[in-house]
Amino acid sequence: MAASSRAEVLQIYRVLLRESQRFAAYGYRTYAIRRIRDAFRENKHIQDSVEIQKLVNKAKENLDIIHRQYCIILF
Repeated sequence: MAASSRAEVLQIYRVLLRESQRFAAYGYRTYAIRRIRDAFRENKHIQDSVEIQKLVNKAKENLDIIHRQYCIILF
């Protein structure tokens, strides 16, 4: 894995974990954290840069979903 993609993956991992901490409901929060950790552990062996970029894009989409869910809960 290239250094830039490694940094990008670590950054999106940290952001996902940080944003999932915003859920007020314990069940949502623990589920989101568990799913994030499991997904990253499951895919840690992938070396193909194209596949890594696909997974990063999927993680960014999931981050958008977390943001939308958090905003819905606020309103």
